[in-house]
Amino acid sequence: MKMDLEFERKLTIPMETKKLYPVTAELEPIVERRAATLRDIFEGRDGRCLLIIGPCSADNADSVLEYLSRLRELAERVRDKLFIVPRVFSNKPRTNGEGYMGLVHQPDAAGRPDPFKGIIAVRSLHLRALRETGFTCADELLYPENHRYLDDLLAYVTVGARSVEDQQHRLTASGLGIPVGMKNPTSGDLSIMLNAIHAAQTGHSFIYRGWAVHSGGNPLAHAVLRGRKTGEGPSIPNYGFADLQRLRDLYLASGAQNPAVIIDASHANSGKDPFRQPDVIRDVLQSCRRDRDLGRLVKGFLVESYLEDGCQAPGGGVWGQSITDPCLGWEKTERLVYELAETV
Repeated sequence: MKMDLEFERKLTIPMETKKLYPVTAELEPIVERRAATLRDIFEGRDGRCLLIIGPCSADNADSVLEYLSRLRELAERVRDKLFIVPRVFSNKPRTNGEGYMGLVHQPDAAGRPDPFKGIIAVRSLHLRALRETGFTCADELLYPENHRYLDDLLAYVTVGARSVEDQQHRLTASGLGIPVGMKNPTSGDLSIMLNAIHAAQTGHSFIYRGWAVHSGGNPLAHAVLRGRKTGEGPSIPNYGFADLQRLRDLYLASGAQNPAVIIDASHANSGKDPFRQPDVIRDVLQSCRRDRDLGRLVKGFLVESYLEDGCQAPGGGVWGQSITDPCLGWEKTERLVYELAETV
């Protein structure tokens, strides 16, 4: 049966896009230094807390860059205790397939989808972040085939709760040279997440972007706890002391390399209430003080934060306010970062 697809236009391939928007020789050492620091954190040579923080979705390049410029100054003040990686998520998974799907789909959030311009907009944003603030950033590995457009720029990627069971995500993660955070699925089943980590840490032969490829396995693949929610029921967090102990035991039984977890302070762990994110972090830090093994397991946190508190509908007109999930505004973000630095 014939597929019901309309082929609109041929997109540029990653190699062409990189030639048009290159990482210059002066920027390459910054990328390498930050990559080395992240390896040291996940392999236990650097004891700083990793904080991956930023907007739920990077919908506007200029407001995101304003946020990153403020974050750069803050990161310098706490650099002895925290290593900050900005969250610049350019794809947005939608529960029912509807709504704003991120910068890569809609470079103009109020306009029609245009993936051709979106690919350029996303690469340009990550390049500006590197050039103007010295940050390499985190993004979500929502579409594995798109990673090649950014693989020379990104510091960190997550595989989301709806993607973590997918074979292509797991195999692609096995060939990446950066940390990959595997989130627990929305059901909260930790065995699924640990199977994804095992798959990502193992070498594979598979098809990728029309090529037969081989991966060596990614020893920096690790867990991300984001809470769970099933059906119409309430959100159930999974960052508590008993949850962390259970994850530690499962990790030990799995034989995984570099056991590590990042705690997502948002999503089901906070019931999507951005103002509860600091409470999540405080609770986890208390657990780490109670059990030093947990302190070694927990490498850091994911936080949703932007210039203004809350969220708005696309086109709402509030500068630096999320158009997807609600975020913590800048003043509260600054307090949270200082508190975290003092506590760790």
